[in-house]
Amino acid sequence: MDIKVDSSGTGSWHIGETPCASSIKICKSNGVDISMLRASQFNSKDRDSYDLIVALDDKNFKDLKALGAKNLVKLGDYGYNSQDVPDPYFFGTYDGFDKVYTMIDTCVKNLFEKEFKQ
Repeated sequence: MDIKVDSSGTGSWHIGETPCASSIKICKSNGVDISMLRASQFNSKDRDSYDLIVALDDKNFKDLKALGAKNLVKLGDYGYNSQDVPDPYFFGTYDGFDKVYTMIDTCVKNLFEKEFKQ
């Protein structure tokens, strides 16, 4: 597949920062290197740059919709009974990062199967 994937938040408080050490560690243990990523904020220019925009929770879905995002879906709609993807810090342990990674991995695979089936 020839696709472009990007990630951004709806808030501005982490712009320019790297992912946290626990996120980098759990992704690396699953063969994914995110250490070079830097936080950015979704803006109105982004809404026309992507064929599909994926929100991780209801609040971000509403925020993205207010920004005019088109082709907007919620990741949890592709598994986990449409649950929000939680912030792994709310689990209070490193185990939370593993749980969130597994949830995202499952939902992304389901999303690709449904949305990009060839």
